[in-house]
Amino acid sequence: MPNIVLTRIDNRLIHGQVATMWTASVGANLLLVANDEVSKDEFRQSLMDMAAPAAAQTRYFSIEKTINIIHKASPSQMIALICESPQDVLKLVEGGVPIKKVNIGNMHMAEGKKQVSKAVCVDQSDVDAFKKLKELGVELEIRRVPSESAEDINKLFE
Repeated sequence: MPNIVLTRIDNRLIHGQVATMWTASVGANLLLVANDEVSKDEFRQSLMDMAAPAAAQTRYFSIEKTINIIHKASPSQMIALICESPQDVLKLVEGGVPIKKVNIGNMHMAEGKKQVSKAVCVDQSDVDAFKKLKELGVELEIRRVPSESAEDINKLFE
């Protein structure tokens, strides 16, 4: 069983203070970005490597590779799993990745999305993915940084 200490949705993936704060808060020593585009983009990977805390390794896997390989993780790997969207998290859960809780950090405004909290904007596809995750027993929380209180997740479904 992989030791997933954090699953986070953040459309910026690994970035600055947020990555450092969460990594320290949960004791992660491996930041695993599960994203099809980033898994093939060495430039974006190098930018994220610069933002990652020195105490953690980074890996950039496609959704499918994450599903296929995460069960081989060593128990000593304290994994922070970072995804860009709730749809990607849903694919991981449906693929057998044992995700129990999802931290929803940053989901930026885009056409067709509505703002539901200071840092989270959703469209109907996002709402549907969150509903499905909830039905599958995954706990959801909206929280940008560890020092803040979690926000009411019911905002996601209004």
